[in-house]
Amino acid sequence: MPVRRPKTVRTALACAAAVSLGLPTVAPAAAVEGPAPDPRNAKAMRDMATAIRATAKYADERRAIKDGYVPHGEACMNNPFGTGAMGYHYVKQANWGSTDPSRPTALLYSYEKDSRGRRTLQTVEWMATDRDQDLKTADDRPSMFGLPFDGPMPGHWKGMPKHYDLHMWAYKENPAGRFHNWNTALTCPLKTPTPPTPGHAH
Repeated sequence: MPVRRPKTVRTALACAAAVSLGLPTVAPAAAVEGPAPDPRNAKAMRDMATAIRATAKYADERRAIKDGYVPHGEACMNNPFGTGAMGYHYVKQANWGSTDPSRPTALLYSYEKDSRGRRTLQTVEWMATDRDQDLKTADDRPSMFGLPFDGPMPGHWKGMPKHYDLHMWAYKENPAGRFHNWNTALTCPLKTPTPPTPGHAH
């Protein structure tokens, strides 16, 4: 029998096929407020498809932990400056500073669990250190998919440097746009459980 992938993975793979062909992945009537790559930028479209293909296997958080993605920081982050939220950050330190679409620094998972008691993959994120650690300068800002990284910004947890980052909501629709850092459709609860330690994902 054929393997039945989770719906989020099937949707993401369909998007990967679409972006590799330069086709739209959002209905024309959908509101997209955030930045988006120019669909005429063939490299950006190919890189988006690569990122989705490379991370689809992490729909199961246990696979992410096995491959070196470690839970970090606050369990679930609400936007302190407005609406929206992020999920649990699982960071692979070996990929810090990567601008390779197949090697994201972090994977973000939902705070809620599915029917099997597992968290759902929502976002892929790339992070890079701000070289001079000065929030007022941005001459070393990276870019991917034809888009500049957000930042520089302070670290989100102890020991994290001032940095730039770029989110790609590949597995969860974001009304603010696929590359907006906060998902305006999400709100984290005031208190959330501590992320699982490596090797103990549900």
